[in-house]
Amino acid sequence: MNGNLGRNALRKRRRRNDPMRDFDALPLALRQWMAGAAMPWSPASCRRIWLRARSKGESVEAVLERLDRAERQCLGREQTGLVAQNLPTQPVAARSISKN
Repeated sequence: MNGNLGRNALRKRRRRNDPMRDFDALPLALRQWMAGAAMPWSPASCRRIWLRARSKGESVEAVLERLDRAERQCLGREQTGLVAQNLPTQPVAARSISKN
């Protein structure tokens, strides 16, 4: 039985951790950014970007702008028909996000 994956060439793997618990452990501003993201980011990758930028002294807004740029670059490389025009015109950092 194929389950809900159907037949595909993707490698099957088991998760070692709980992605929802990882998501809940993120800072509020980062969780809000992820909730509005145009692509499905993993909590681990967002946390890595967040911690690296914050350790360099970047502000919350600067980190969110960095994530916006990374997302635009990833979407630009996508070959699934998704184009940068589908992204919000206003960066996420400029939207109303509480800084808790």
